[in-house]
Amino acid sequence: MPLNLPEGKSLAVNIGADFDAHSVWMGTFNLSSPSYLSRGEFCAEVGVPRLISLFERHGVRATWCTPGHTMVTFPERVRQIVDAGHEIAAHGCYHEGVPKLDADTERRLMEAQLAQHDRYIGVRPRGYRSPAWDFTDQTMSVLEENGFVWDSSLMGRDFEPYHPRPVQVGWEEGSTFGPPSPLLEFPVSWFLDDFPAAEYIPGVNQGLGSSEVMFQRWKDHFDYAYRNVPGGVLTLTVHPQTIARAHYLMGFERLIEYMAGHAGTWFAPLSDIYDTWTED
Repeated sequence: MPLNLPEGKSLAVNIGADFDAHSVWMGTFNLSSPSYLSRGEFCAEVGVPRLISLFERHGVRATWCTPGHTMVTFPERVRQIVDAGHEIAAHGCYHEGVPKLDADTERRLMEAQLAQHDRYIGVRPRGYRSPAWDFTDQTMSVLEENGFVWDSSLMGRDFEPYHPRPVQVGWEEGSTFGPPSPLLEFPVSWFLDDFPAAEYIPGVNQGLGSSEVMFQRWKDHFDYAYRNVPGGVLTLTVHPQTIARAHYLMGFERLIEYMAGHAGTWFAPLSDIYDTWTED
């Protein structure tokens, strides 16, 4: 079902900047040595200003998926993002591994991150992106209970929003779907994420991939959606500590210029895109 985009717009493009800073190393990889934390510091002190400047040059408003830990650790950078007119979405408390959480802990951490949004942003987030893009069986219910209207963590489509359904896994008898969630899902893809292609983590992720290969893949996705999915949305995921390295940033700016050069491209935060959706 296509989005009802603003007049003259044919494809929405969201840039989701995951402002993880220290938390991705601590929460996802259980790494907190000075070397890894310095990569998170680069994210906040170098990457964020570079991305804000890039977005300002090209009139891009983005969605910054920001863990509560980042808000507490780097509040000035978070305020800089808000003052530049961007959206802040929920992204966990400390980039915790969601599938490992029991129900009580998941709800407690949701309450904690929402309190951090209240304190540092002044408003509750409308949308959520799960750290490392995974759920427990109760995550959708937790999001619904806390008033979220959209999520961007799942991969059941590529260029079209949809309502995700819980799955009861079966083996010989096949799996069954439950009723659709009222949440609107903006699908993501590891193919459209800079982190696995670029970040070197010894023994975990090879990274250090070609920036030209990555941006060609992103360009191909844009070209396909632009030609074949009118009223669709392309959701890109970047990380300031990754995309703001010099060689990646230069390629990223060329890609933004390329997409902006196509009539009808609309760069927008996910909540603005959500507001163009109608069930009919």
